[in-house]
Amino acid sequence: MLDYPALVVTTQAAGQPAGCLVSFTTQTSVEPPRFLVGVAKSSHTFGVASRAQHLAVHVLSRRHRALAELFGGQTGHQINKFDRCSWRAGPQGMPMLDDAIAWFVGRTVNWIDTGDHVAYLLEPVATWAPESSDEDPLYLSDIDDIDDIDDDSGGEPDPAFFRGQPRVDVTRRYGLRFTIDGL
Repeated sequence: MLDYPALVVTTQAAGQPAGCLVSFTTQTSVEPPRFLVGVAKSSHTFGVASRAQHLAVHVLSRRHRALAELFGGQTGHQINKFDRCSWRAGPQGMPMLDDAIAWFVGRTVNWIDTGDHVAYLLEPVATWAPESSDEDPLYLSDIDDIDDIDDDSGGEPDPAFFRGQPRVDVTRRYGLRFTIDGL
C-alpha cells in the first residue's frame, strides 16, 4: 500500500556505465545524511556497482516515463541503456541522466546483503535539485505496467510493451504517496 518515487540508480566502473530502476530506497539518517538503495544481485548494474565507490540516484518526472521504462524494462546484460538516453559524466565520474528532475551522488559507506538484493548505504557527496519545480515526480504506481524486470536481471518483458500497445488499466499495487509534508 506504500507508494514511493521511482528512482534510477546509475554508476560506472572502469569506464563501463550501468543503471537500473530501483524499488527499494529510503533515507536512513539526517545527521549525518544517509540514504539506502537496494540493487538486485542478479542485475548487470550490481556487477558494476560492486566495483564502484559511488552511486548516483535520480528522481524522474511523470513526463519522463520512457526513461523509467528504459531503465526498468530493459536489461544491461543485452543493451547499452546509455546509448538510448541523454546523459553526461558528473560528480565522481558518475553517469548523470539529463532528464532527471533532481539527483544526488553518494559514496558507498557500507553495504548489506539483504537476500536477493544488496543494500548500499550512501553518503551524499553532490546534490542537485531545482529551487522550485512544477514537475510531478514519477511514482512506482505510475509504472506498474512495466514488467517486473526492474531488477535488470534479464527477464523477458511482455511483448506488447515493445509493440507500443495501448496501456491497459491495472490495479495499482501501491496506495499511499509520501511527501516532505507528510501524507
